Amino acid sequence: MTELIIYAVVFLLLIVHCLFAGKMYRAVHEDSSLTLTEKNDWKLKALIFPAYFWGKYKEVKG
Repeated sequence: MTELIIYAVVFLLLIVHCLFAGKMYRAVHEDSSLTLTEKNDWKLKALIFPAYFWGKYKEVKG
């Protein structure tokens, strides 16, 4: 039973990670003020730690 709970939590974390990465990916892709290199840099960061870099992206843009 413990394994099932652990797998459920890991699965939930993976889903949240993917949702945050997708949200940031879309926001960066639609930003016309960034160059192609900057867009690619932010997109790669979104794949690693999306919640952390979402905050950093908002600080830079806001």
